[in-house]
Order: sequence, then structure tokens, then C-alpha cells
Amino acid sequence: MSPLRAGGDRPTGDKVSRRGLFGVAGAGAIAGVSGLAGWGVAHAGEDEAAGAPLVYPFHGENQAGIITPAQDRLHFAAFDVTTDSRDALITLLTSWTEAAIAMTSGQPVGGGIPQPYDAPPGDTGEAQGLDPSGLTITFGFGPTLFEKDGEDRFGLRERQPKELRRLPHFPADNLNEARSDGDLCIQACANDPQVAVHAIRNLARIGFGTAAMRWAQLGFGRTSSTSTTQATPRNLFGFKDGTSNIHAEEPEDLSDFVWVQEGDDPAANWLAGGSYLVARRISMRIETWDRTSLREQETLIGRDRVEGAPLSGGTEFSEPDFDMEGRGGPIMPVDSHVRLAHPTHNNGTKMLRRGYNFTDGADALGRLDAGLFFIAFVREPLTRYVPMQNTMSRDDALMEYLEHTGSGLWAVPAGVRQGDHVGQGLFS
Repeated sequence: MSPLRAGGDRPTGDKVSRRGLFGVAGAGAIAGVSGLAGWGVAHAGEDEAAGAPLVYPFHGENQAGIITPAQDRLHFAAFDVTTDSRDALITLLTSWTEAAIAMTSGQPVGGGIPQPYDAPPGDTGEAQGLDPSGLTITFGFGPTLFEKDGEDRFGLRERQPKELRRLPHFPADNLNEARSDGDLCIQACANDPQVAVHAIRNLARIGFGTAAMRWAQLGFGRTSSTSTTQATPRNLFGFKDGTSNIHAEEPEDLSDFVWVQEGDDPAANWLAGGSYLVARRISMRIETWDRTSLREQETLIGRDRVEGAPLSGGTEFSEPDFDMEGRGGPIMPVDSHVRLAHPTHNNGTKMLRRGYNFTDGADALGRLDAGLFFIAFVREPLTRYVPMQNTMSRDDALMEYLEHTGSGLWAVPAGVRQGDHVGQGLFS
């Protein structure tokens, strides 16, 4: 449940030309795959072992990029809608959907080469010759798309979900408004950074004149495992991250804590089958942490650094014993990260996390500008995530080494059916 716990393995395989993928296998091979909702989780490992390009279908019951096995690279972008036309917004979402279908299946946007030849190409071209690399593109709608400064911008106010509100200012937040919120968000994940960047670049280009990029974040080295087939990774503090994350193979937890259910919000039944995306940019005080003793680091986290086992003993996946006494108090300190993030201390709250490490060079003082770009998918952000984050921000001893500098919440519609555009139910 914590901003600092999540995991997964980077798929491998030979690079295959995008044209070769379709010239040899044929577009029908991808079309056949796209109808199998669980294909990505069940067969990704088999295809990687065989050296085939890793492709996750865009169409399905839920949007890809949520329970999809977490890829190694991220390009996340938030956009402000610059038009006041509902029709123009729908046209944008339709164009984005068409481009996402092409890019996730390894095809160039708009066919690549334009007709006439003197026009700009339909695709920016930097992913030509690269395989799809497990690219997923996930779209979300922010609260300001429904209402901004009291204005019902696109006739959507009555359909705004009750849980879709701007996240509050948590204790110790030091938010940069230029790195927070947005009318729309796009999460592009892949195992090749150039493929992820290519996706956001092309979608931003398509949005010119209708939506402008507000802010963006690159991420590397996933800090979440969304499938039990993935090993637990480490964050930039050197600790295993995501030991107790929700996984794709846990349907009951997904139903209870991730997917919005029919009837959750009668005014927003269009969101059933979708989720909410929480994003938090968390800067880590790397230099201070690196001068902290290993004993203190483990005490702050509540886990052994090498194996990831709770300080109460066992293995990585052993349940912590919060009642076990140590010298002068509980062996799992009352302000340790693991204790405060555990479901037993948060009314049973769980979430599915897909965070990534980031480094953005150095700050003005010559320190690493690095940390965790926390992403979580939750069913009830205001009633479950917000209380937990308030507790963590106020009481977690690890906050001495963290600073939250960006924040946002978006409603993520259900998956897209053939012939529809993303979020079509909202506008129907």
C-alpha cells in the first residue's frame, strides 16, 4: 500500500522490424491476439522465450497498462484541453484511440509515409525498426475536464464521479503546480524507452491545437510487480519494492480494490470496469540516505535490505508480526514505513501500484534530482487512498528522506471495444 513498494521483470527478445512483424506474420495475427483479454499475462513469457515481439492488445474489458505485467520504462504525460468544443474533444479522443491501436500493435501512426509526399509524415519515425516492446497506452480523465472554475466545459458536469476530485494537500507536501493535475493523462509503458517516448510524442503532436502538454515524467526500473510471474524489484533506496502489491492473478482483490463496479456511483456508471489513477512525484534525499547506517535504514523501512523480509523474521513474503517486542519496543517500529502502509493499519486498504524510479539530473545545489514516480490504481481514491496517505505523510519516519513534489488524480475508463474510442461511454 505504500509509495515505496512494488515489482517485475523486463522482457527480453531480439529486435524485430515493425514492417517485418506485419509483412511476415500479417496483421491478422495481431487481430487474432487482440480478442483474448488475458493473453498478455498468460503468454507474455512464452512469446519472449520464443523471441517473438511482445504485443499487448489495446482492446479489451479493461485498459491495458493496469494489470499488464509492469514494463521497464514509463513516459507519463498530463494535458490541458485548449478547446471549448465538445466535438473537437471527441475528435481528439477518436484520433488518439486510432493512433494507440497502431502503435501498440507495432504499426506507424497514420500509415507512416504521407500522401501527398510533400505533407508531414503521419508518424515521427523514431520507433521505425523497433518492435512494440510490450507497449501499453492508458488514458485518464481529470476532474477539471468535467468542471473548471465553476464552468461545465463540455456538458459533462453531471457525469463527474463523486470520487474524482483534486487530491488534498497532504502533510509535508511541497507541490509544484506545474507538475500536478491536468485535464487528461496518458501513461505509456514499454520495455524500450524510445518506444514509450515515441508514443507520447505522437499523441502530443496529434493533440496540437486541441490539447497541450502540461507536464511529463520519464521513469525507468519499475517499482511494482503486477503479476506473480515477476520478481520484486528495488527502489533507489536499495530496498525491495512491492512485496505485497495486488497482482493480476488475484481477481477478488482486483474486484474489491481496483475496478470500479456497476452501482458504485449511479451518476458515473460509464466508469464501471475502469479505475482511478493516482500519481505522486516523490523526490528522495539520496545523499542524506546514503550516509545513513544500514541499521537505521532497515528500521525506517521495517524490512531487511538484502532479502526484503520483515524485521519480525521469515522471508520476503512472510506477514509482519507487529506485536513482536524488541529492545525498548516493537521490533517493527510504530513509525516504520511497512507498518504504517500495511492493510491492517488502514482499514484493510489495498491498491495496485505501478511506480517507476526517476532521475532528472541535478538540482540547483548539485544534488541528485531523483526519486519515485508513484502510480496506483484504486477503486475508491477519496475514501481509501486519501486517509492512508494522510497517515503516511504525518507519521511515517521515512518522510524525513522524502518530499512529494507532484500530484494528480484521473478517472481511467474501462477498456475500449472494437470501433469505439476511449471513454466513449462518458459522451454517449
